[in-house]
Amino acid sequence: MSSVDVASEGRRSLAFACIAPHGDLAIPDACPPGKAFLATGTQAGMAELGRRFDAAHPEVVVLLTPHGVHVTGHIAVVVAARTAGALDGAPQISLDVPVDRDLALAIVSELEAAGIPVVGVSYGGNDPAEAVMPLDWGSLIPLWYLGGRHDPAMPVVIVAPARDLPVDAHVAAGAAIASAIEASGRRAALVASADQAHTHRADGPYGYDPAARIIDELVVSILRAGRLGVLRDLDPALVEAAKPDSWWQMLMLLGAIGETWRPDVVSYEVPTYYGMLCAAFDPPAGGRTSRRVRSEGLAQVTPSADLVPGQ
Repeated sequence: MSSVDVASEGRRSLAFACIAPHGDLAIPDACPPGKAFLATGTQAGMAELGRRFDAAHPEVVVLLTPHGVHVTGHIAVVVAARTAGALDGAPQISLDVPVDRDLALAIVSELEAAGIPVVGVSYGGNDPAEAVMPLDWGSLIPLWYLGGRHDPAMPVVIVAPARDLPVDAHVAAGAAIASAIEASGRRAALVASADQAHTHRADGPYGYDPAARIIDELVVSILRAGRLGVLRDLDPALVEAAKPDSWWQMLMLLGAIGETWRPDVVSYEVPTYYGMLCAAFDPPAGGRTSRRVRSEGLAQVTPSADLVPGQ
């Protein structure tokens, strides 16, 4: 058995980790008229993630989003003072949350030290300490359940991957983020905002491709087997055909927590042209995490046979 040390072992400040979807069907009040019933499993799953999040008592949320600022060849970290926004078509679903700038800047520094291309991003005012960054839906929808509606709202750090960086760079980025969290002493939640394959239906914007069911079955099976490291072995051609917007954030999650955190698939369904998955990760007993990742490959994972099919 071969292994890869993603980062050193040690006691860390990560208190909670999850994969959360960000389609508007996840929030009943954000659904188009007559559509809220389509994703009741996901809505219940998000509520359950919220309960587990609250039970973990984090002080800050580090959120990995595919729909934030896209910078060619660089991870992007929001360093503005706040981030705020509302959902298109559902203005009542709005948040205005503070950014933990100290942790955001520490994450930038840790990524730089690891040799990972990174930029700090802000918006509007020339002084980031006074600026307000627009809040993308990939961040807003998970935060609706995970700290964004607390009083006061929980501070956040928002990080966007870069799909033109290689797999190992995203894994290493996750390890660097975890190191920055550990050094900060903050009790943090790490959220991978991730909708799954987007080619489940012919009437969707990306059309139908059988790769959608294949890759979603693989992801759910990987999680149920406790083998998050196998995500590194997904075929990029399969990813391109299935069009998930999850792989890169999940690779960063892998880098942060390794395979010692126990995954729990809370819900999975295909209510529309894309798959929606809620998964929580229980930290190892004693609070010690090894980010040592096994790499036996996909052949060691048996796809699930009980997934909800695309409609």
